[in-house]
Formats: sequence, C-alpha cells, structure tokens
Amino acid sequence: MQITPELIDRMNGNSLYNTLGIRLDSASQGMARSSLKPEPGVCWPFQGQPHGGILFTLMDTTMAWAVLSQLDEGLNCATIHLDIQYTAPARGDTFSCKARVTHQTGRTVFLAAEIHDEPGGLVAAGQATFRVFKYDML
Repeated sequence: MQITPELIDRMNGNSLYNTLGIRLDSASQGMARSSLKPEPGVCWPFQGQPHGGILFTLMDTTMAWAVLSQLDEGLNCATIHLDIQYTAPARGDTFSCKARVTHQTGRTVFLAAEIHDEPGGLVAAGQATFRVFKYDML
C-alpha cells in the first residue's frame, strides 16, 4: 500500500493519536517513523514521563505502519505478539520511534523497533510478530 502524505494527514487526525500525542511521520518499504509529544494526561507517575503503556502504543502503531507500507491494497495487519524492553526512564517532551520489517514468511511478518528520547538515548526496544489478512479498512 502506498502511504501518501494525504493518508498520513488523515491518520494523524484520529482521536487516539491526538489524545496520546502520537504523530506518524513516514512509512514506506517496510519502515516507519513516528513521534510522540505526550499529553500531560498520559504522563504518570511523574510529570513529563509518559506511562510505559503509551510507549508500547507508540511502538505498536509504528510497527503496524511499517507492515502496511509493504502490503498490497486490500490487505491489513494485526499484532500477534509484541515484546518490549524499557531500557531507561522516558523523560522529556519528544520521543521518536523507528520500526522496520526484518522478515516475512507468508502472512507472518517480524519487526524490530526502537524508541529514543530527544537527545537520542534509547528508552525502549522491541520485537513483534504481525499477521497479514484480507481487509480494506482504509
């Protein structure tokens, strides 16, 4: 599926991304990049520190876009498993996530991703498995 700037704009307007502070930046050829400017309401237990579940959601959605970027029209994907390791406290105003497809066998896609803080420090790393299926929701 071709991820056009118009599609990215439309996806960035969804209520989940807006509530959490997620923004899809790019997605093509099995790679995706997104950013997080966490809203104060998702920072817990400390101000300026997004909850781990927010980082998990950032990674999961970024990985999904990496998969979608290499699929044909009429196909979609869903997370089967995502394993995340939190390597450092996530402190700051902006975080970036990069995801890439590492392997695909039939309808099963494997990915790796990292989340970095603004200075470039690694705050989370993960690996996931996604399933591809027929369904055109976009």
